[in-house]
Amino acid sequence: MTSRESVEDPRLQLLVDGVVRLAAGDLDARIQPSKHRDDIDAVITGVNLLAEELGHIHADLEQRVAARTAMLRRTQVELEQMAKTDALTGLANRTLLTERIHGAILSSTDGGKAPAVLLLDLDSFKAINDILGHSAGDAVLVEVAKRLRSAVREQDTVARLGGDEFAILITEASEEEVLRIAHRASEYLQDSMCIGIETVWAMASIGVCIGKRGDRAEALMRDADIAMYQAKARGRNNVQLFQPEMLDAVQERSRITAELRTAVTGGELALVYQPVVELASGRVIGVEALIRWHHPVRGTIMPGSFIGIAEETGLIFELGRWVLHEGLAQMRRWSQTDPDLTDFCLHINLSAAELLRTDLLEDIRDTLANYGLDPRRLILEITETVLMSRETVQEQVLSGLRELGVGLQIDDFGTGYSSISYLRSLPADTVKVDQSLIKDMESDPRQQKFVSAILQLIFAAGLNATVEGIETAEQAAQLEAMGCLYGQGYFYGYPGPATEIPDQLRRPARRL
Repeated sequence: MTSRESVEDPRLQLLVDGVVRLAAGDLDARIQPSKHRDDIDAVITGVNLLAEELGHIHADLEQRVAARTAMLRRTQVELEQMAKTDALTGLANRTLLTERIHGAILSSTDGGKAPAVLLLDLDSFKAINDILGHSAGDAVLVEVAKRLRSAVREQDTVARLGGDEFAILITEASEEEVLRIAHRASEYLQDSMCIGIETVWAMASIGVCIGKRGDRAEALMRDADIAMYQAKARGRNNVQLFQPEMLDAVQERSRITAELRTAVTGGELALVYQPVVELASGRVIGVEALIRWHHPVRGTIMPGSFIGIAEETGLIFELGRWVLHEGLAQMRRWSQTDPDLTDFCLHINLSAAELLRTDLLEDIRDTLANYGLDPRRLILEITETVLMSRETVQEQVLSGLRELGVGLQIDDFGTGYSSISYLRSLPADTVKVDQSLIKDMESDPRQQKFVSAILQLIFAAGLNATVEGIETAEQAAQLEAMGCLYGQGYFYGYPGPATEIPDQLRRPARRL
């Protein structure tokens, strides 16, 4: 074959076309060899073999890509599942619960029943964690999850929102069915749990919100949460159904909170002082500082209406600091205007939260020094429940206060634990017996014996007693006869402004 014949051979054009098709991705392209079996046919055969190999490689690659894609999809599903599942209990988490609430709401707009939400908070979980440790706490949470699953229907969703807080979404159920499930969940949590060698209980306060068409998921969760806190306020371990007036109460508390934030800087707070007397002589030996809020619209608000809110919101730190500074500043003013009145003490209530103030000791020490007051003239009244359940930080603060020379008094004795075993070890000088214990003392001989026994117990622990709420001369005489040294109540004086205190201190002792 001549050179010119080779160039003009039609197989060459077929070969070029085949290579172009292969290059374009057509791996099924093939070139038919001729009968010549020459060099051109050899090249054609080689190109066909290469195309065959490329086809196998491409098929294998596609198979691998398909397998990898399937694996990635499975992983994505697993990650999405993990992102919507509580790792400890396997329950739905807040994200998944919210999605399902939204879905249930959409279904209700198409003619179905509106969903209901239950919110649960374990009543004693912190104590379990603190005493037995976090591993035991985790085991309790797993068991609670198991019991809640068994209390609901298959189509309902049980979720763990975090910590010891759980939620249940109930769909397509009547109010009666919803409450039945709620009470069943409460009942299932009544039984004790065996955690290792320990037996514990993990009962719950449950709030129930039954939705209406058009409700938002956020509103359902909010109202269930409000109902749950009502359950806690009503003694814990019970079920409360949300009522609209509960929201009104929460909104009122929110308004009080917002207004309380400006009360200190706005000059709306004031202190009044109630005498503490020596029963035998009737002599005033001290005054208790009591806070009042003079609201520009609501009038005078008593502390029972806002101290609890202040403790919940952290405003108690600011209020406590203000009471301390104002009370000690008034002591300084009295010493300047009436220098002969120096033998009485100032009593100030200290909340449990304030014992956790990192600057409490420093603040008290510096304020006393700033006003030139003897620390022994300041007595801090602390509830017995705080003193009995104190933790390390509180222990250190109480020890620091005693080293400073400040007096400590157990407040409201008889309304809390009143543990005899703790009484001897309490870091206090005196005990203030709650007024509820002497309410029927005049007419009930058994109550007289009971109060006498309590006083003897206090004396045996090496402590002095102050009884509050004395309203009659007979009560005062009975308490003095029982050996009680000090008293406080309307019989000796109502809480009044600072200007009245010097006259009360100079007034002749009120003898019985």
